[in-house]
Amino acid sequence: MNSFKRNSFVLCALLMGALIWLAGCATTGTKLATKTTNTMQTVETDYRQAALQIDATRASLEDLMNPGQTDMQTAFKAYTRNVEKMESIGKQLDNHSQKMTARGNDYFAEWEKQGSTYTNPQIRELSEQRRMELRDVYLKVPEASIGVRGNMNAYLADIRDIQKYLSNDLTPQGVQAIKPIAERAVKDGENLRESVRPVLAAIERAKTEMAQGGMSTGSGAAAGGEGNGTDKKMEETTNP
Repeated sequence: MNSFKRNSFVLCALLMGALIWLAGCATTGTKLATKTTNTMQTVETDYRQAALQIDATRASLEDLMNPGQTDMQTAFKAYTRNVEKMESIGKQLDNHSQKMTARGNDYFAEWEKQGSTYTNPQIRELSEQRRMELRDVYLKVPEASIGVRGNMNAYLADIRDIQKYLSNDLTPQGVQAIKPIAERAVKDGENLRESVRPVLAAIERAKTEMAQGGMSTGSGAAAGGEGNGTDKKMEETTNP
């Protein structure tokens, strides 16, 4: 009888340990999923702020370049402030984008790790299938961002050069001389703004997919992709 009680106690202890371990895995997955989606939201906000700041910088540049401008010092200070804001947003966006990539990698690596612990091969296969589907959707975000970086660098170079040049020659002649560069800056700003659109669309789709199901739901069925929303059409209302 004592032997039976001892064995029962050991079995209960093992089961309790297994449940605690599984709960810990689910908690880890949930935290990583939350961090990933939160970072995506932050990056999305950065992109929308960048689009607004492009407009503000353009307005101050056009005001500075206005042939009828009577207060060039005030106009130049306003333009300089907008250039500095644009540079700050660019650095912030780059930093947050790197964090988003790192957290996404951690999330999918943890999902793969947890998926390998399933004893049922069918559930293990479903989990990996869903992980790969969602990972492909997520990777569309950095893929869409490739063009943004080049456009951002070109735009920042233009507006910085204009600011530096006019800081030494803030005269009607200096403004006239820099006009071709100012026109190019406006065009580069438009290109940057347009390149943001597909990134916002990719972020929105990834957020939707992760909200519909993934490792963060905590159950084997959800991780395996009981409801696959990959083929759902995303509403194209991402104008910044």
